[in-house]
Amino acid sequence: MPTRRTTAAVIGLAAALVLSACANPTDGGTTDVANPGDASGSTSTKINNSPDQKRVTTDKVDAIAAQVPGEIRKRGTLRIVGSADSSPPLGFYATDDKTRIGVEIDIAHLVSNVLGLKPDYTPVSWENIFVGLDSAKYDVAFSNVTVTEERKEKYDFATYRKDDLAFEAKKGSGLKIVDYKDVAGKTVAVDSGTNQEKILVDWSKQAKRAGLEPVDIKYYKAPSDTYLALESGRIELFLGPNPTAAYHVSSAGKTEIAGTYSGAGATLQGLIAATSKKDRGLAEPLAAALNKVIGNGTYAAVLKRWGLSSEGVTTSEINPPGLPRTGQ
Repeated sequence: MPTRRTTAAVIGLAAALVLSACANPTDGGTTDVANPGDASGSTSTKINNSPDQKRVTTDKVDAIAAQVPGEIRKRGTLRIVGSADSSPPLGFYATDDKTRIGVEIDIAHLVSNVLGLKPDYTPVSWENIFVGLDSAKYDVAFSNVTVTEERKEKYDFATYRKDDLAFEAKKGSGLKIVDYKDVAGKTVAVDSGTNQEKILVDWSKQAKRAGLEPVDIKYYKAPSDTYLALESGRIELFLGPNPTAAYHVSSAGKTEIAGTYSGAGATLQGLIAATSKKDRGLAEPLAAALNKVIGNGTYAAVLKRWGLSSEGVTTSEINPPGLPRTGQ
């Protein structure tokens, strides 16, 4: 998530999604999601926020399941790890406040179906995703992880979704973000350890080299802290995943999208991927499973039920070109 290169950054002033409900609803089991530009002509999708997900499923494929390392096949479970943050529609808590739901969890379940394994999903803090992969505590991460050249040194990737980022600003800010010149001297929040942090750090360096003020980068522990800082004016921008930003813009009504950008930079379409420890033997069966569900239509059904059809890919790639190292 063939390689998709672009000749310019993916820039837009409108969100990819327009959503009309609270970020983590507690007063109902569905959320209306608008689908602008949906080829099927659908104008909205009802997102199921209840613990009873009625997930899209598919059948086991013996030939693909046989590619899974023997220790995992013998165990009979696929140990999946994901972020515990509440980031709808990627991953968040259902109306019971304990069941994890979202597009990342649904895709992980589909892959488990094809591999004939029971999905064993664990939500953890972002940094512990990689700690757990390193120690083989978990087999694979489905958690909006972007392919980067640096990560490819330690992890294998099987791509499954496009990665676009968004700059979120206070409503009425008038900000328009296209490149590093537009964030020079501004106070911008970003999550630590993410590819968006790498992009923002690089933009700050570019600003300094151009004789402009560097970016004043801020970090917060929880999304609620970030949004409070944004709405109160303590920060001017927040750079994060586009689907999450779009969801928050609509639900809170206090912010706006000031620009979007490819998660891999100006000349490469960013891709989200299933992430496993390098040489663990999982990249090939994960990619094969993803290509199976892409081919049989269940993948498209999952994306549609979360309002993310625009982020779909036509094939899963193993270790494609990723976000360059900072400064490259």
